[in-house]
Amino acid sequence: MIHSFMEEAIQLSLEKSLAGEGGPFGAVIVRDDTIIGRGWNQVLINNDPTCHAEMVAIRDACRTLNDYSLKGCSIYISCEPCPMCLSAIYWAGIDKIYYAATRKDAANLGFADDFIYQEISRPLSQRKIPMKQCLQKKALAVFSNWEQLENKIIY
Repeated sequence: MIHSFMEEAIQLSLEKSLAGEGGPFGAVIVRDDTIIGRGWNQVLINNDPTCHAEMVAIRDACRTLNDYSLKGCSIYISCEPCPMCLSAIYWAGIDKIYYAATRKDAANLGFADDFIYQEISRPLSQRKIPMKQCLQKKALAVFSNWEQLENKIIY
């Protein structure tokens, strides 16, 4: 079964990238041996840098289940996930990741995945995009208000 789900992800990456929708990336999300979400890179067609295959597949699977949690699911990806997609996979609660090509393979094509992984490990002061903290107390006041809510859901 693992190979058939990966074949589906790779086939999506091939078909949709050749159609000009985005880069050569595809993903499927599986629960109980059934595909519940499909995604392919739609960055170019949607003019949205967050429309990576994994993000699209996560959105599709969440709509299918009508739930933000994908616990009990596995994701099959044609390439190792970028940091954004890896974070989304963790946020979604996906149990297992299967991937084909590596982030180094993607870097060889000019994609920035590996560069971003390196950036994340650098101290804030050494990153390419400067970061400056401001208005922490105001933000913490909002946190404090939310913390007092009786109906809050921590996800």
